[in-house]
Amino acid sequence: MSRVPTLSSPFLLGFDEIERVLDRVVKGADGYPPYNIERCERSDGAPERLRITLAVAGFTRDQLDVTIEENQLVIRGRQQDDKTRQYIHRGIAARHFQRTFVLAEGMLVLGADLKNGLLSIDLARPEPERIVKTIAINEHE
Repeated sequence: MSRVPTLSSPFLLGFDEIERVLDRVVKGADGYPPYNIERCERSDGAPERLRITLAVAGFTRDQLDVTIEENQLVIRGRQQDDKTRQYIHRGIAARHFQRTFVLAEGMLVLGADLKNGLLSIDLARPEPERIVKTIAINEHE
């Protein structure tokens, strides 16, 4: 069975790269760590703000990385096993994760904050500038 591209409409031109990015994001989504995305209240004239909050209990600031890579917000966590401990029962595993969010053109990452095991990343979505450009029509006989 052949795969039908998601963005195969003849009216969507040049979106091949977006489809590849979406495929990468879907393949990397294993559900850990859990996260919320919320819309923050606007203040007068400020652009729309969003906040992504990830539950990263047990991770320190040094074990977390937040980067922007090719219009993607990438959050990585790395923990090492403590070899000095002897566990009778181990229900909390040291694990790595990578969570990726695709950012629309113009999205700005304002900052990240770690508090009480929650990593919050604030984003802003400025209003796009409305551009109208007239295209000259050449006539050939």
